[in-house]
Amino acid sequence: MDSARRVDVAILGGGLAGLTLALQLRKADPSITIVVFERHAHPAPEAAFKVGESTVEVGAHYFAEVLGLREHLDQEQIRKFGFRFFFSDGRSDIDRCTEIGVSHLLPTPSWQIDRGRFENMLGERAQAAGIDFRDGSMVRGVELGEGGDDHRVTWSREDVQGTLAARWVVDASGRAGLLKRQLGLAEANDHDANAAWWRVEGILDPNDWSDDAAWRARCTPPDRWRSTNHMCGTGYWFWMIPLASGAHSLGIVCDAKLHPLEGMNTHDKAMDWLRRHQPRVASALEGHAVKDFRFLRHFSHGCRHVYGERWALTGEAGLFMDPFYSPGSDFIAISNSQVSDLIARDRAGTPFAPYARLYEQLYFSFYENTMTLYQDQYPLFGDEQVLPVKVIWDYTFYWALLAPVFFTGRITDVAMYRRLQPLFERGSGLNAAMQPLLREWGERNAAAAGSTPDGQGRALDQHGIHWFHELNRALRDQLDDAAFDARIADNVGRMEALAVEILARARDAHPAIGDHGLAALPAGLTAPEPSLGAAWYTAA
Repeated sequence: MDSARRVDVAILGGGLAGLTLALQLRKADPSITIVVFERHAHPAPEAAFKVGESTVEVGAHYFAEVLGLREHLDQEQIRKFGFRFFFSDGRSDIDRCTEIGVSHLLPTPSWQIDRGRFENMLGERAQAAGIDFRDGSMVRGVELGEGGDDHRVTWSREDVQGTLAARWVVDASGRAGLLKRQLGLAEANDHDANAAWWRVEGILDPNDWSDDAAWRARCTPPDRWRSTNHMCGTGYWFWMIPLASGAHSLGIVCDAKLHPLEGMNTHDKAMDWLRRHQPRVASALEGHAVKDFRFLRHFSHGCRHVYGERWALTGEAGLFMDPFYSPGSDFIAISNSQVSDLIARDRAGTPFAPYARLYEQLYFSFYENTMTLYQDQYPLFGDEQVLPVKVIWDYTFYWALLAPVFFTGRITDVAMYRRLQPLFERGSGLNAAMQPLLREWGERNAAAAGSTPDGQGRALDQHGIHWFHELNRALRDQLDDAAFDARIADNVGRMEALAVEILARARDAHPAIGDHGLAALPAGLTAPEPSLGAAWYTAA
């Protein structure tokens, strides 16, 4: 289809963000014409391609239900066994370390995705849908049209060069940020974190690291290996993500001040780092062939604008926060849905500019609220008293507000945002107060060297916290406006009750800890059941 001279939408970048946007646009409007430029040739290599393999609920719902890819995910990828955290710095006895995770699958699914396999499938589906997918193509320049004039994209592919006119241009080029650079939109942030990652052949199973039958049987079925396993320590976490192609993705993510990148920017250095900080993982990796190795300094970045006059940025071309909690595909889902709505409005002949400004404000608010989960919080990652509380809080915040909005198809429902603005502001305010409380709690623990609960080999089974389990299940409920409004109000009430309980627990540990504005909540607020579960820790 390289002879096309004009299209409705030109997408710069045929990775995860660009191809899913193309499929979403085509699904909504079969008559729309789309070209996708991707500089890498397809098929992409499996298990040695890109990071971002772990999905969480919003991104998983977008892939499975909005795009209709559930069959591929179930048959060709790995159903994720939730997040799992081990406080295992410097230790080989994994079965005696504090562990956070679920014993059974939670109701709302997510998957571990081999990005090469997934993007190859997306490319094939795009072509089958009549989308002009030009892999092995370079975008040489973009000239943005003024007023109603078309934009012009200059491209090359092998010996062929050309210029394409497009009503819309969407930058999905990842960190290359073609439009972002051209328009000077790059914006730094204060989250100074680095990462080094690689993939090895073969699957790593933590259950193989212990002969303790009771410990191995904590998960039913014994599928710890299907989790996104986080091996945690002060200032860092190490990921282990299985891939359906028979490889395992591994990565160190760390606070730059506490663990300099120079100590892990080669595979040999990274393995030496693991031998010091995660010796059981290091020993398990002996004999596994290495498929690739990459590192990235200061991976987190912002952007001054993501939507303009018939142009947009999506995926990492715009914003990126942190891989902890795997929000990357969530933000692709959100931005792609907003961009699709803007393009649909334009094609219908209705004004879209006011919506572009509003969607950008909302997108930035989602980014800023999510950034609070990471900013200056890495010192907590070795604290096995505070991090479990933080994980429960952070999930509750996510499942209470943003996730229901997306799951019910209301991510572009302007009337809903206006109607529920006070509730969203209350929820965001609670989170803005909670994050510094958690940080202070961790700092006081570190000063007192008291971050470890009494005993060893403890576990938090998130599946056993009834209301937490129900919050996850309820994401799949389809609600009319009245029921949705009531659900959000109930969720904010749960956040308030949980905040009261966390403040009380923090003050049990440190009576002089600040209230960070949470003391203004009514003292009598109580949840229908203890919010963190009657048995916070269970001995091994």
